[in-house]
Amino acid sequence: MNAKDLRIVFMGTPEFAVPSLRALVEGGYNVVAVVTTPDKPAGRGQKIHESDVKIAARELGLPILQPEKLRDTEFVEAMQALQPDLGIVIAFRMLPEVIWSMPRLGTFNLHASLLPQYRGAAPINWAIINGESETGVTTFLLNHEIDKGAIIGQIRTPIGEEDTIGTMYDRLMTIGTGLVVDTVERIAAGDIEPVEQMHIDESTLRPAPKIFKEDCCIDWSCKGRDIVNFVRGLSPYPAAWTPMSGEGVQPLTAKIFSAKFVASDCEKGSCGDIDSDGKSYIRVRCADGWIEIGELQIAGKKRMAVKELLLGFREISKYSAR
Repeated sequence: MNAKDLRIVFMGTPEFAVPSLRALVEGGYNVVAVVTTPDKPAGRGQKIHESDVKIAARELGLPILQPEKLRDTEFVEAMQALQPDLGIVIAFRMLPEVIWSMPRLGTFNLHASLLPQYRGAAPINWAIINGESETGVTTFLLNHEIDKGAIIGQIRTPIGEEDTIGTMYDRLMTIGTGLVVDTVERIAAGDIEPVEQMHIDESTLRPAPKIFKEDCCIDWSCKGRDIVNFVRGLSPYPAAWTPMSGEGVQPLTAKIFSAKFVASDCEKGSCGDIDSDGKSYIRVRCADGWIEIGELQIAGKKRMAVKELLLGFREISKYSAR
């Protein structure tokens, strides 16, 4: 069967899904509808926010569905009316069986990890935080369990020492787009042999749970390389952060966007101690040396390099990172 004759329903929400949607439409594939999250108020002004996928779908002239609940009769009937051959999910919600089983060729998901490793909501972050040297993208058929369906295809890519969630997100978004199109072609051609994620020792797997603000606080008692990986895995968003306090000064919080580890076992002190010459560097003691800060953002101020911050922040020597 010609892949461009398939009636495709595309489901997604964030920027990560947009290049795949555009590639399908611009490549002549028949996307009959896009399903995304309802508009909702966001930010200080509580302005109505539309998902990145909705904005792109509107620009591409595609029908858009925004169900509040995926089991609602109205949405299920709307999906049935589309007579989909194939469903594609990228960074969306967990679908009920009535939806993912509806397309006659099934529904596949693009996941930003080398499954079965890093199942969950934040696979790119956790791969970097855990110091992995490689990651990738996977397409798999949806089933009843999250990220446990049969694997269709994978593409691997290295994680460099300087990579952050920002750089890896962009790279995997691009690589994933190619894998999505390739997966559609292979499904249409009947050229897939999905590999079930079975008989896996779950204790060997690393999870990728959703990351909340409290999860981003730096533990300065950890080893330096682990702290640098932690910063990289959260930069630029949501960003690793640390409290800063001291006698006679206002407590602060600071987001850390880049950092370097310098090993040292010669000096005395406590983890979280801050050292600075007041001009060119700020470093924080960790379990096995120092973390030299590159870029940071003090609460209420803009993000800046350490040298720029120190021009107007003369009390740094009074603080510690705790």
